[in-house]
Amino acid sequence: MARFVAQDMAAKAKSKAKTSKKNVYDESKIKTLSSLEHIRLRTGMYIGRIGDGTHYDDGGYILLKEVIDNAIDEFIMGHGKEVEIEIKDHTVSVRDFGRGIPLGKVVDCVSRINTGAKYNDDVFQFSVGLNGVGTKAVNALSQKFTVKSRRKGKFVEATFRKGKLRKENEGKCPGEPDGTFISFEPDPDIFKKLIFKDDLVYRRLRHYSYLNTGLKLIYNGKSFKSRNGLLDLVMEVLKKENAEPIYPPLRFATKTLEFCFTHSNGHYGETFFSFVNGQFTSDGGTHLSGFREGLLKAVNEFSKSKFDGEDVREAMVGAVAIRLQEPMFESQTKNKLGNTEIRSDLVGKVREEVIHFLNRNRDIAEKIITKVKDTQQMRKELQQVKKMARERAKAITIRIPQLKDCKNHYDHKKCKGRGTMVFVTEGQSAAGSIVSTRDPNNQAIFTLKGKPLNTCDLRRDAIYKNDEMYNLMRALNIEDSVDNLRYEKVILATDADVDGLHIRNLLITFFYRYFEQVIHDGHLWVLETPLFRVRNKKQTYYCYSDEEREAAMEQCGKSAEITRFKGLGEISPNEFKDFIGKGMRLSRVEYAPKPDSAAIINFYMGKNTPERKEYIMDNLVVPIED
Repeated sequence: MARFVAQDMAAKAKSKAKTSKKNVYDESKIKTLSSLEHIRLRTGMYIGRIGDGTHYDDGGYILLKEVIDNAIDEFIMGHGKEVEIEIKDHTVSVRDFGRGIPLGKVVDCVSRINTGAKYNDDVFQFSVGLNGVGTKAVNALSQKFTVKSRRKGKFVEATFRKGKLRKENEGKCPGEPDGTFISFEPDPDIFKKLIFKDDLVYRRLRHYSYLNTGLKLIYNGKSFKSRNGLLDLVMEVLKKENAEPIYPPLRFATKTLEFCFTHSNGHYGETFFSFVNGQFTSDGGTHLSGFREGLLKAVNEFSKSKFDGEDVREAMVGAVAIRLQEPMFESQTKNKLGNTEIRSDLVGKVREEVIHFLNRNRDIAEKIITKVKDTQQMRKELQQVKKMARERAKAITIRIPQLKDCKNHYDHKKCKGRGTMVFVTEGQSAAGSIVSTRDPNNQAIFTLKGKPLNTCDLRRDAIYKNDEMYNLMRALNIEDSVDNLRYEKVILATDADVDGLHIRNLLITFFYRYFEQVIHDGHLWVLETPLFRVRNKKQTYYCYSDEEREAAMEQCGKSAEITRFKGLGEISPNEFKDFIGKGMRLSRVEYAPKPDSAAIINFYMGKNTPERKEYIMDNLVVPIED
């Protein structure tokens, strides 16, 4: 017995020594990565999200953008008016007709970090790619990468695999136009299930065409070209929303600044696009804030009033594009501009040009002032409705009747309440399962009474006239600002049937319509609950898809008992606790800018019932089961 104890103690001591050695922080733990290794290991630093190709900002589209940006830079500098793009069988090809990469530097320009001509203002004055990283990242993240530069009848071609040079050729190509050809195939080890969706590529190419009047982009045989720049972009947004401008859009354009805007009666909120050197800055920056301030100052100075910015910009669609020699972005993905030194000059220029326009077009100026005054009046009426709603709520109860709160609450400013969540459920039966199994410290429940209000085409005062929507807003504490959100996650917990999906869409519409920032900041989620339970006497499987059900049936054999869960209330509390515990499955509601989300929400949730019915009849597929 003593011998076994001694052996056991020796084994434990040996194991402890190994563990201790693993945790030692010494010189052997320090690593120096090459630029290629760093790009492949820390992909997100260079291209943001990897994704699967279903989102506009997924990595595959960023790789495409990085290559096209170089072609756009050539066009900006007056070289090459056409870019050919092809995507076929996961291979992307881009051919421009610019000056071509200098033949002696072709390999370096696509493989060595911080190498390029973008640091030289004599060659590229207004370039997006200033960091010498973009094409190198594409190369490093590609299973196969080919570059071919043509200059004055000669060429150099190089082929890489996962960033490493495999082959290099050079020779003559008499009669072939100058320019650069790049082909790449994203590495499937990094991009697991990548697809390229034509509609997302179209959208990116349309932006390029709006910002580069006269440039022709050809993608798989389809051409994109704009004659009116940002004016075409503004009109496209209005067309998507079936809205008409109140007045012809104002457009101003010089070599370094272009902006365009108008108001619309069929548009809610404000929608602005911002660009720097042809790059779409989805998160705005100093150029967008400067444009908005200059616009407000111009309207107030012309009208000799003191309108609020929200009143001036309500129902406005606009875009601003600037060109800078040294833009400073907040990340490699270039979504937000940080040049603070340009703000005052930009504000002054926008203010000056808008005042000139208003003085020259008195009839349009009158329409703008009338629209702003109408908005101001609506805001005052909304304040009165808010006051009445609060008084009504106080008269009924000091608590929110549909909310079962938790002890802890979220406060992002103080970094408190991480892990807190509120489940928005339909009906008492669903709420009952969650109530009995939740963690009362971090999990709250808000119970809906039937289907919520469809807020797609309603003004903000609709919230205050509807008790359920008003109570939901109060429960989340987001009436004044999303910064006051009381829970880190707002989780939509609806049944997995037609009614449940409809309620989910109504709630998503509510947040997109009035509290878009909740989605933008990643707070809105959907609870995934099992569709099936497959079990026999020995095993139980909870399945979230038909594929999982089939796999579980094979494991359980012929004696498998299959239960289809139609509602959350059908799941017993003992089972439900696993679905909202550590193994909880959540899907985040993806954010899309208003111009993109509005078209989808208006189609599925708007007042176009005949159009939706026709769509369903044309596209409905009913599987036939044996």
